[in-house]
Amino acid sequence: MQIDNARLEQLVELITKQVLIALNDPSGGSAGPIGRACNCDGSACVRDCADNVRQVVNAGAARIAASPGTLPRDGDLSGYIDHTLLKPDATDAQIAQLCFEARKYHFAAVCVNPSKVKLCAQLLKGAVTKIATVVGFPLGATPPEVKAYEAQQALDDGANEIDMVINIGALKSKDYALVARDIATVVRTAHAGGAITKVIIEAALLNDEEKVIACKLAKEAGAEFVKTSTGFASGGATVHDVALMRQAVGPEMGVKAAGGIKTYADAAKMIEAGATRVGASASVKIMQEANK
Repeated sequence: MQIDNARLEQLVELITKQVLIALNDPSGGSAGPIGRACNCDGSACVRDCADNVRQVVNAGAARIAASPGTLPRDGDLSGYIDHTLLKPDATDAQIAQLCFEARKYHFAAVCVNPSKVKLCAQLLKGAVTKIATVVGFPLGATPPEVKAYEAQQALDDGANEIDMVINIGALKSKDYALVARDIATVVRTAHAGGAITKVIIEAALLNDEEKVIACKLAKEAGAEFVKTSTGFASGGATVHDVALMRQAVGPEMGVKAAGGIKTYADAAKMIEAGATRVGASASVKIMQEANK
C-alpha cells in the first residue's frame, strides 16, 4: 500500500502531538543516563543491570544475549515484547498509535498484518523497533509457494521478521516432509532478505508429541524462533507449552509466547518458563504494571 503525502502528513501530525504530550511526562518514556559501572558477565548483565542494557538497546543493538528464563530485575520487559495489532479492522490511525507506543517503550518489534508493513516502515524509520508481519495467517493452510510469495512481498515492503503459520493439517496427518518444506521455503526467503523467521505451531490444536515434532522441524529448517499461537485459535500461550517448546529446541533458539498475555504477571511467567519474546496487544498495560 502506497501512502500519499497528504495522508502521511496527517499521521505524522498525530504522532507529533502525542510526542509533545509524552515530553511533558517526567519519565519521558525513555531511559536515563547510565548511573553505575557494570561488572557483570554474560547474561547476568541483563538481569542485574537493566538500565545499562537499555542504553545499549537504545544505541541500536538488535538483540541482547540472555539465557532463557532471565527476567530483568527492574521489570523492563520492552526488549522482549512484540507490540501486536492483528485485528482485521485495524485502521491507519491505530497503526500509527501502535508505532508511537513502540518508539516510546522501545519494544522489540511491532507485529502487524502484511498490508500495514509499508506504513510501519515509514513510521518507524530510524527506530530500534523491528517490523514483524504474519504469513499464512491465521490458518497455515496455504501452499509453501504462496507463503514464500507473501514473505517476499513483506520483505519488499520493509519487514524484518516473518511470523509464519505451519500447515497444521499436514502435521496432524504426519506428512512431515510437507511441513518441513513449508517452513524451509519461508525461512530461505526470509534469510535471503536479511530477515528472521518465527514459526507458529498453534499449540492449542496439537498434542505434546506434535508440538515437539513441530519445534524440531522448525529448528532443522533454520528458523530463529518457534511461536506458540496465532491468538485466533481456541487457546493461546501456556506456561506448559513454552517450557515444552524450550526443551524441544534447546537454549540456542528463540521461543515466542503469544495469545492471551494481558498482564505483567502473565509475561513474567512466560519468560521464566523459557520465552525470549512475548507477543501482546496489551503491551502498554504490561509495561505500566512493570514500571510500578
